Amino acid sequence: MKVDTFLVEQFMDKYELNVEINIAETCVDPFTLGEFLGLMDYEYFFEEFKSRKLTYGHINGSPELRSGIANLYNKMKADNILLSGGAIGANFLAFYSLVEPGDTVISIFPAYQQLYSTARSFGATVRLWKLKWEEQWVPNLEDLSSLVDKKTKMIVINNPHNPSGYLINNDYLKQICKIAEECDAYLLYDEAYKGLYLNDNDSVTSAVDIYDKAISTGSFSKGLSLTGLRLGWIAASKPIIEECIRHRHYTTISNGMIDDSLAALAMQHVDRIYKRNLNIVRTNFKILNEWIENEPLIDWVPAKAGSVGFLKYNIEMPSEELSLKLIKEKSTFLVPGSCFEMEGFLRIGFGNNTNTLIAGLERFKKFLDAYC
Repeated sequence: MKVDTFLVEQFMDKYELNVEINIAETCVDPFTLGEFLGLMDYEYFFEEFKSRKLTYGHINGSPELRSGIANLYNKMKADNILLSGGAIGANFLAFYSLVEPGDTVISIFPAYQQLYSTARSFGATVRLWKLKWEEQWVPNLEDLSSLVDKKTKMIVINNPHNPSGYLINNDYLKQICKIAEECDAYLLYDEAYKGLYLNDNDSVTSAVDIYDKAISTGSFSKGLSLTGLRLGWIAASKPIIEECIRHRHYTTISNGMIDDSLAALAMQHVDRIYKRNLNIVRTNFKILNEWIENEPLIDWVPAKAGSVGFLKYNIEMPSEELSLKLIKEKSTFLVPGSCFEMEGFLRIGFGNNTNTLIAGLERFKKFLDAYC
C-alpha cells in the first residue's frame, strides 16, 4: 500500500529533540507522573497496583475508563467508547473500518495530514475542503456542499482546528452534520483539542451528540496533558463501534493496563486537569497575541480554542528554510507551513510551559529583527 510521507511528523521527529527551545509543542504542558498523581490525590497508585497481574486487561478498555470518557458527552455510554493508541490510532481505525477504494472522502484543509492522506492510501478519492486565510479560516459551507458527490462516504473535520486554532461553533457544526446526513455520509470529528476554549463563553457540542453517523475521536495527549500514556478513543453509535472492533482485532489486542488505570483516574477528576490546562493556554494565548500585535513581520487570525496557531510571516523565504535557519541560529523550533502544504505560514504551540514560550518568543524576535 502506497502512503504519502507524513510531513509534519517527519519534520518534528528529525528536529524537535535537538533544540533548546521548542515552541511548536501541541500538547498542553505534559505532567510529570508525580505532578499528576499529586493533582489526583493518589500518590500511592503504584503501591496498590503492585498486586495486579500484568495481563492483557480489558480488550476494548476498562469499564471504568470507558464510562469516564462517555461522561464527556451527552448521549454516549460506556458501550459507545472504544480505546485506541492515541487519537492518531482512533482516526486510522475509523478510516480502516469504514473507507473503501472508490469512495469519496472530503477532508478539511489545512489539517493534520492523517485526516486526508490515510483515506487516499486506502484508495479513496479525497477532496479537500479548503479553509482560507482571507476568510479568517471560517469554513465555507457552500464549498463543502459543492464537493459532495454520490460516492461521498465520509466528511472529515477537526475541531478545534489544527493548525489555525479556529473553533467551529454549534450552528456551523449542525449545518455540517446536515450536509453529511443528506448524502448519508459518516462524519469523522477529530476533537483532539477538546475542551480547550480560550473564551469562557465558548462551548461546542460534540458531533456524536448531534448526528447518528458521526464518529468522535479524542486524545489524552493534548488537553489532558497525559501524552506519554499514548491513549485515545472513538465515541460513536454501537453499529460503528462494532465495525471498528472487528477491524481493531487485526491491529490491537489491548492497551497497557497501567496506562488504562492512569487514564481512568484522570477521568475521575477531569475537571481538575481542565482547570490547570485552561489557565496555561489562556495565559499563554494572551502573551502570544500581544507579542504578535507588536511584531511587524508576523500576523495571525487569533486562535479561539486549542493550543496551536498558524502564523503568517512577511519574509521572502520558504517556510522550511526559515524554520531551519531559526533552529541553526537560535536553537528554537517552529513547524513550517510546508508541513501542511501551506507556504508562508508557521505553526506555533502555546500550551507549553509559560517561561518556555516567553524565551522562545524572545529568540524568535531577535531572529526576525534581522529582516526588518
